[in-house]
Amino acid sequence: MNQFPRPRLKLHLLAPRGFCAGVERAIKIVENALVKWGPPVYVRHEIVHNQYVVNALREKGAVFVDELDECPSGRPVVLSAHGVSKQVHAEARKRKLQVIDAVCPLVTKVHMEVRRNDGQGLQTVMIGHADHPETVGTRGQLPAGEVLLVEQVADVEQLEPAEPNYMAFVTQTTLSVDDTAQVADALMKRFPSIKRPHKSDICYATTNRQEAVKCVASTLDALFVIGSSNSSNSRRLVEVGTASGCGYCRLIDSPDGICWEDLEGMHNVGLTAGASAPEILVDCVREAFAERFELTTVLAELGKESVVFNLPREVRSVHSRKSNPELLSKASRPSAEAVR
Repeated sequence: MNQFPRPRLKLHLLAPRGFCAGVERAIKIVENALVKWGPPVYVRHEIVHNQYVVNALREKGAVFVDELDECPSGRPVVLSAHGVSKQVHAEARKRKLQVIDAVCPLVTKVHMEVRRNDGQGLQTVMIGHADHPETVGTRGQLPAGEVLLVEQVADVEQLEPAEPNYMAFVTQTTLSVDDTAQVADALMKRFPSIKRPHKSDICYATTNRQEAVKCVASTLDALFVIGSSNSSNSRRLVEVGTASGCGYCRLIDSPDGICWEDLEGMHNVGLTAGASAPEILVDCVREAFAERFELTTVLAELGKESVVFNLPREVRSVHSRKSNPELLSKASRPSAEAVR
């Protein structure tokens, strides 16, 4: 019998958290393609930025490649949720590949804004991270160099637009709401006539998860964000938590990423998940806490989400078939290898 009682800890489970509608749609597209055509189904780049999701789909027969020239003719190819340039679409047509585009509809909205601005004679500035696939795909809607890029406020002063009075801006959908607002303000201050998006380009899920973190961060001793290191929206949640007053914020892929010794003396810990992290990983982390603490779980819910995006027609016919992956099943538990 254990003579030492487990320390008490209150785990604040934030909501909304985890999968957004665009991520759910992208995963279903790959699943349904596997049902319709059988493996292998090729996927250009990671379908979403979560290693557990990618590994789970790989086990089912998805083959992830860097470029289209790695895809043999006669097999379906899925393009990632982050979107791709026009050049990638042109290459797919040239190679006569059967392409299913899993781009998030909210990213498609930004692509349409860029093309619309160009049609109106406006040069577009994109607020985003240069190496992120979404930024690469969005800038690739026009010829190279046409869409200017800024990552932070300091970059605004370095811009050299062709016509300063004929400009517009868009943003990557997974950025920090507050940081993006500062860059947008700097753009509008330097270029007063610049056209801004009619509605924020930052997606509803990114905004909601950041707002949930802001509401509780200052009351927490620690905050854990479940998400892979290449997930932009997950990294932003860590930054928002720190900026909102939580002194200990960490990004983790699984319970293996938690340094339990650091939690000694802590009583209030928050847990959330980026928009590409499945709920099964939240369950695993919560169970790891329950093994070590006398745990009380508190739901910190900012609101509910009900957004659903339709599947592309190519795979819509198999939508009703049983194709739920293990990664969405609460009965399965990921191994350490599954999240690496």
